[in-house]
Amino acid sequence: MGISLISSRRWLGWLAVLLLPGVASADTLNQADTAWILTATALVLFMTLPGLSLFYGGLVRGRNVLSVLMQCFAIACLVSLIWLVAGYSLAFTDGGAANAWIGGLDLAFFAGMTRESLSGSLPLSLHALFQMTFAIITPALIVGAFAERMRFGAMLAFSGLWVLLVYVPVCHWVWGGGWLAELGLYDFAGGTVVHITAGVAALVAALELGRRKGWPGQAMMPHNMTMTVTGAGMLWVGWFGFNGGSALAADGNAAMAMLVTHISAAAGSLAWVTMEYLKFGKPSALGIATGMVAGLGTITPASGFVGPGAALVIGLCAGVLCFYMVLVVKQKWRIDDSLDVFPVHGVGGILGTLLAGVFASTELGVFSGFGFAKPDYGMLQQVGVQALGVVVTFVYTAVVTWGVLKLVGLFSPLRVTPDEETQGLDLALHEERGYDL
Repeated sequence: MGISLISSRRWLGWLAVLLLPGVASADTLNQADTAWILTATALVLFMTLPGLSLFYGGLVRGRNVLSVLMQCFAIACLVSLIWLVAGYSLAFTDGGAANAWIGGLDLAFFAGMTRESLSGSLPLSLHALFQMTFAIITPALIVGAFAERMRFGAMLAFSGLWVLLVYVPVCHWVWGGGWLAELGLYDFAGGTVVHITAGVAALVAALELGRRKGWPGQAMMPHNMTMTVTGAGMLWVGWFGFNGGSALAADGNAAMAMLVTHISAAAGSLAWVTMEYLKFGKPSALGIATGMVAGLGTITPASGFVGPGAALVIGLCAGVLCFYMVLVVKQKWRIDDSLDVFPVHGVGGILGTLLAGVFASTELGVFSGFGFAKPDYGMLQQVGVQALGVVVTFVYTAVVTWGVLKLVGLFSPLRVTPDEETQGLDLALHEERGYDL
């Protein structure tokens, strides 16, 4: 009798899923969601390999192009294994008494993960893979700060430790049910988790390693802008998976996230080249590509919470502010953040995280969003939580990044020698040439 009753209920449940999709439970596989996140996962990996690799590779001098491509490729390999061993588990599982700060090791080595295991409406394996691609691109972004002067082994050691000690904890705080998630921080696809952490780490790394030999007196122009613009186009396309995929469903939220992402990228590009024209008299291909990245990075934390009108404002603000921050970092602070990681990604992430708290409001007319994180929150409370998330992420990332660099430096020099830097990292570290014409 008991078995018959259980069987009947099971069949009724399946009928409900088939006939009434709206009542499907959270732990029921949704094939549409799964198909979309499979696609989004490929798009996000496409952002790093080859998008970011080509974008950065074209920006360095010809004798260092392979070193940048190699660094992005190697980071993708290393972080994938770290994510398997412990990263995903520490970021996304219950950490018991310490759950507000770090997860547990229940899924270390993906233990117990089967083809039937679910995370919401998705296969658990797919959720782990999708989040892996975010963990890959974040340390790869930092490469731009120390391009043309960091040793390959030191870079790998730094990237591995940084992912475990910075990315994983912040990811847990924001997306894994940690303390910032409990407060209601809005970070849809990585303003704090990806862009602020990468941007701040880039600033610290640039300060710790020092300037490139000859900078700023010697001009260090991009060696292949065609490569850079090609990579930028790949980043733009891949970002649809980055932001749209963060809805973790094939629904209106994903569609709106993709729409506002596109609008912000377009606005950021045009705002940047406008500022270039006003200041220098000529718009550049590098400017329009960098403005696009600024618009994309800035809309990222807000993309699931704001509408198209807000995306226009966010993109325009990103293009203008990030343009000026590049000048401040390079010309006033004299910091050799080689490929402008902090002024574009770091500042963009900060700006987007704060503006998410403003434009999530439902009372801004055409610029309205879709509401605050908690029913009793107004704009002041939401912006306060956003600001707290920015400050804590900034300080934590800066301190731990500095500590990781010092630790790695105890075992290996961080920089190549002056002679190796003059020769170029391609030959000095890899015994290869990017071009043999």
